[in-house]
Amino acid sequence: MHPFQPAKGRQVQQATPNPTQRAALGAMALLFLLLGLYTLKTFLPALAWAAIFAIALWPLYRRATTAWPNARQKTLLPAGFTLAVALIFVLPLILLGAELAREAHFISQWVQNAQANGIPVPAQIQSLPLAGPRLAPIWQSHLAHPHPADGLLEHLNRPSMLTEGRQFGASLAPRLTLFGFMLLTLFILLKEADSVIHQLRAASTRAFGPTGERIGAQIAASIHGTVTGLVLVGLAEGAVLGIAYAIAGVPHPVLLGAISAVAAILPFGATAAAAVAALLLAATGSLLAAALLFAFGAALAFTTDHFIRPVLIGGATKLPFLWVLLGILGGLEVWGLLGLFLGPAIMATLILLWRDWIGAATPTH
Repeated sequence: MHPFQPAKGRQVQQATPNPTQRAALGAMALLFLLLGLYTLKTFLPALAWAAIFAIALWPLYRRATTAWPNARQKTLLPAGFTLAVALIFVLPLILLGAELAREAHFISQWVQNAQANGIPVPAQIQSLPLAGPRLAPIWQSHLAHPHPADGLLEHLNRPSMLTEGRQFGASLAPRLTLFGFMLLTLFILLKEADSVIHQLRAASTRAFGPTGERIGAQIAASIHGTVTGLVLVGLAEGAVLGIAYAIAGVPHPVLLGAISAVAAILPFGATAAAAVAALLLAATGSLLAAALLFAFGAALAFTTDHFIRPVLIGGATKLPFLWVLLGILGGLEVWGLLGLFLGPAIMATLILLWRDWIGAATPTH
């Protein structure tokens, strides 16, 4: 018989613990919580991303389960939503890899020609106002002759690139593992959503009372608003910029539009993407079109960052614009990309607690 198993036929009475036992039980629970977090520390980012995706997808997933209840019982809907999230990340990488593979031969030829003959000063550099007369001599002395250009470009052909490629593959393997674990966790969260929500509500109510469920609703609303304000608006910005790139004549507008969509998720990222596209366009000699393109991209980014996103992110939680911006930037600095969603959620929770506290503390007349 197990030493902690009660004897057969003897019932264990559940007595109310005394204060000493409650303190010891709390200390033990805290100890095992810390041990659990330490054990899972490598997988915590994957768990956090899975929770964010589950919360963001929940309204759409709930409507889908109402429309096709049998598909949910057969796990088709959780698998379909998980596959859609995977494709969101995988498809752009596939397109980027295909584009790089298609251009690899031309890039190799260009590098070999530059090493043999140097890189002549482009006419567009010489015609730049103010900066052109200063940049052209620097370019001429460092890149226009074979030996300086060869020294600059020799790292592109050195054998150590194979070693660097192997190191990159080795560093990519654990990230792919965490990505797969995130997808598995997302699938389980969606499949067992009702049970997970019931347990979280029961735990929050027992620990914090009615305020616990309000905090959970505030966090969920903040994540929904952040996903809409950052991700969806960023994708829309990328699509608009991609169309503008095609109209202006920027090389590879589809690829640059996809890169701009990813950059636009970050604050001020669309402005930087538009600046890069404008420089590429200016290098072809279309200076006026490049200036107009940059002005359009900057105006688009200013409008979305200062008017559309604050309304979408702060509207659901009544979070002021300053705290939305601080939550995004501070979260990005402290937590990385995960902080784009954690930061506003933390700020929204703090504002909720602050409003409850000053509301309870403010005297009534």
